Amino acid sequence: MSSSLSPGDWLALLTHFLSLSLLAVGGAITTVPDMHRTLVDQHQWLSDGQFNAAIALAQAAPGPNVLFVALLGWQVGLNAGGGLVTSAAAWGYGMLGMLLAMLGILLPSTTLTFAASRWAHQNRERRAVRAFKQGMAPVVVALLVATGWILTANQGADLTHWPLWLLTAMVALLVWRTRLHLLWLLGAGAVLGGLGWV
Repeated sequence: MSSSLSPGDWLALLTHFLSLSLLAVGGAITTVPDMHRTLVDQHQWLSDGQFNAAIALAQAAPGPNVLFVALLGWQVGLNAGGGLVTSAAAWGYGMLGMLLAMLGILLPSTTLTFAASRWAHQNRERRAVRAFKQGMAPVVVALLVATGWILTANQGADLTHWPLWLLTAMVALLVWRTRLHLLWLLGAGAVLGGLGWV
């Protein structure tokens, strides 16, 4: 997939990630539905396959959960440069996309988190602080469910993809009802995908 990005598009990429950073309650992964809407549906900077592959690769790799944002920015930049094998300029665009995406997603939330956590720690006994923490739990869960829905629906929303939907429901139930470590579930999904069952 190849696309051409103007300076205004690069600025739009940065500002979009800046705004998403402030909405990333529960981590950057909770903003995946809006990232998909912007990068795939609205601007067509990425295909569904590229979007899903970037998230899957980053989630499987060791390291911070936010790595998928760097891969999304990298892929947008590569597409803007004409693809991976066209020129060294594509690699430069990839680095620019990665830098803008990571700067955008990290800068506002880091600044806000630092200031808010200092204030909340100093005022941890206040009723409003405790109520806020309890009220945010359902919001985070809903955002994670929306992320799972977007990633699963992109793989196929019709009945021919019933094994994928069944696997998604089973994993959601296991996460909800057990203390089974998520890496075991991720590994099981990788094996099922490798065998071609989902």
